[in-house]
This record gives sequence, structure tokens and C-alpha cells, in this order.
Amino acid sequence: MKPRPFNPWWATTSRDELHHRQDALLRRLLKDRVAPFTAYYGKLFKGLGIEPGDIRGTDDLKLLPFTSKADLTTPRDFVVIPDEKVLRHQWSTLRYALTHGPAATKQALEEELRPILLTSTTGRSAAPVPFLYTKHDLANLEECGRRMMELCKSDPSWRHINAFPFAPHLAFWLAHHAGTGFNTFMMSTGGGKTLGTDGNLRLITKIDPDAIIAMPTFLYHLLQQAAHEKLRWTKLKRIVLGGEKVPLGMRRKLRALCEEIGAEKVAIMSTYGFTEAKLAWTECMPPDGADPTGFHTYPDFAFLEVIDPKTGERVPDGQPGEIVCTPLDARGTVVIRYRTGDLIEGGLTYEPCPHCGRTCPRLLGKISRVSDIRELNVDKLKGTLVDFNALENLLDDTDGLGAWQIELRKRHDDPLETDQVFVHAVPINGCDHEALREQISHRFGEAVEFAPNDIVFHSWDEMRRMQGVGKELKEQKVVDHRPTPEVS
Repeated sequence: MKPRPFNPWWATTSRDELHHRQDALLRRLLKDRVAPFTAYYGKLFKGLGIEPGDIRGTDDLKLLPFTSKADLTTPRDFVVIPDEKVLRHQWSTLRYALTHGPAATKQALEEELRPILLTSTTGRSAAPVPFLYTKHDLANLEECGRRMMELCKSDPSWRHINAFPFAPHLAFWLAHHAGTGFNTFMMSTGGGKTLGTDGNLRLITKIDPDAIIAMPTFLYHLLQQAAHEKLRWTKLKRIVLGGEKVPLGMRRKLRALCEEIGAEKVAIMSTYGFTEAKLAWTECMPPDGADPTGFHTYPDFAFLEVIDPKTGERVPDGQPGEIVCTPLDARGTVVIRYRTGDLIEGGLTYEPCPHCGRTCPRLLGKISRVSDIRELNVDKLKGTLVDFNALENLLDDTDGLGAWQIELRKRHDDPLETDQVFVHAVPINGCDHEALREQISHRFGEAVEFAPNDIVFHSWDEMRRMQGVGKELKEQKVVDHRPTPEVS
């Protein structure tokens, strides 16, 4: 696979130029690949009575309905499967054949359109959905990873550890291809399910890496165990996290553990991505002590909208809403105007980043899942909507609290009884149990107007077992043990 040349326009161009280029990419994708060669969107265009050429740019995407996870019941319908007769007569094919010849054209089209890699959604809230990649997509993935390395100010001479779990999921493969794209050493441990905690600790200690890429909860347990065993990872300079939210409190605790193992001034960056986008974005490296300035996106790979989740209308820059993603250069599986179900607190901005100066669109503030807002019947508070995103941030930001888990139950395990909320906790730094219990209860009361039914304290080993560290793809931080009513 030939490496793509550095294309700096995505990071420095004006907003007008950016949209001009995005419009051209979108027209080409819809006209030459999506409308003629995907069953779902071919049928959609016909049903709407519009031609692909009617979508002249990103502003015209409003003519198309959103795509959601519920639409992905037949994944094959979203795959670009070319009709050879149609493909042969397209102008782009004829133009390439005139300059490169039939054999080279055939090879180029196979590399662009033949699926060779499959990833899938995690399937925690629904059945896993496969997403196919072609060699063209892998080149994009490699370029995406290279940009992430640059934004995090990595160095090709460094040693990198990819501690994401080995699975057909975006996080692992993006980290892998980031190493290839950046031409740097990347050792993949496979996460806890492959080597376990002890195996990861031994390998990381032997490699003595400059950077670790991992899930936040799993890395937190690794660092805690490394500190307990008095290991020394003194070369560590960067931590890049993905797959979970990374509140400022979690960053603070990770940085403190890094100092315990001899790694001072470690920069911690978070990433945001999802299977359906087939890429992820990262924060740039902040100056010492500075807060992150949002996820730096790649406007040549995707067009992002932020919408009012109730009306579906786009919101102004800097306003909160739901993230909607349209790829601009994808092959294999393609989803247009995909509603992520992710809420972005600070919206989208095109202003230059105050840290790095890049003008690419940035997603600002905390990202939370619509599905993490659950309805609870807590005592007299029937049908209370509880934002578990806020509770996770609250717990991660609580001093004296290490690992934790929220458990939902029904009183007496009766499906018709009220809901109960338990917090399982591991104190750190010698924190007094009763003081920590009072602090958690007080902060719950401020955030959601009720206190947990109980706060149960555990050892680190007990919490690792409860969270499924080394067993689950994602550690279990919120578990729902409520029985469901029997249907007669």
C-alpha cells in the first residue's frame, strides 16, 4: 500500500475553502459510488424522487433523511458493491484507463472497492453490525492514525504500546495502522483478554515505552498495579485514551499514578470515534496544565453536523446537540447522515485551536450517550430521568475514590418494586471510608437529587473481578441487574 502524501489543507484552510472542497468530495462519493452501488441508498434516492446530482454540497444533505442504527438491520445493503457494466462506463473509470491502461485500471478499482477487512460494533446494546473496509479505507485509516500521532506530538523514534483489546473493532485496528502510517514501533498487547494484567505489566516493563494507547479503565488498573509493584516506566511521555469517556478527574488520577512509577509530566489525550465513521479523532497535545481544546476532526474524510436531537435541525456553531456524521471518502460499508446518539456539550467550532492553531472543525466539551440517560423509579421519584454520564464524571472526579462501579437493582429483586442504586468503591490514598461515603452521597444529591441506597467498599482485586478487567472488551462501570417483568 503506497503511503499518502501529507495533505495539510485539512488543518489550515479557511472555512469557505473547506466547504468548497467538502462539497466536491460529497458529490463524487454520492454520484460515483453510493447512489449506484449501495442497495439502501439507491432505493432511498429513487423513493425520494431525486438524483445524486441534486445533492450539490453539504448544505443539500438536508434533503436526505438521517440513517440510524435501527436502519442497519441488513448490513450488506450499505456496502458499495459495484455493477461492473456501470463502473466500466463511468467517466472516472474511462479517464483513468486512458492515462494508465486497462490492467492498471482493473487493479486500482479492485484496491478501491474489494472488501478485505471486517470490523463490527461492540453489540452491547444491540446485535453487532459488521463494517467492511477496502484497501482504500485502510489507506484512510493509516492516514487518520498518522494525523493523530502528529496531533499528540509523538515521534517516530519512540516505542508505542497498543493495549486495546485484540478484536475486530475500530480502536485496535486504528492504533495498529497509526503505527504503520507514522512509521514507528507499535507493540500490540491485545489488552487484558489476551495477556491479562500480569502479562501486560511484564511486556510494558520490558518494552519501556514512550507512549501507551489504551482504554481508560483498563489502563487505570494497569497503572495502579504497576505502582503497587513499584515498577518504573520512566520513559513514558504520552497516554492516548479511547473507547470510554475521560473526565478531568480520571486524567488527574492517571497522571498521579504515572508520577508514582517515575513518569513525570505525562501528557494525556482523549480520542473520539465510532465504528460507523471508520475513523477517530483526537485532542491536540495541550501545554502543561492546560485543559483540552476539543477533538480535531479531518474535513477531507467526514462532514459533521450537530443537530437538535428533538427537531433534527442543525444548531449554530458552539451550541450543544447530537453529532451526525457523513463520510466523504469511504468505501466498503458507507452510512450517510448517521445519527450517532452522542451528545456534544460545546458543539462544533471552526475557530483556530488556541493550543495548536489548526483551523479544522473541532468538537468541544464532554460527549455523552443518549442511551446513558435512563429512567429510574427511585422511591417517590417515579419516572426520574437520570444522566449516568454525569454520574460517571462525578465519580471519576471524586478525590479519594479509585475504581468504582454503579449497580442498578430492584428492591427485593421484584420487577414491580422501586429501583435501587448501589455504588461499589475502592478508596485510595488512605481515604477514610465514612468521609468518602459522605462525599459520594452529597455529590449524588447535588447532581441527581437522590443518594445511593448504599455505598459498598471493596479491594482492588474484588473490583477488577466485578468490572471484568482482562475479561470484558470494555470494563463494566455501570451494570443493570434489574429483573424484567414476566410477560404472561
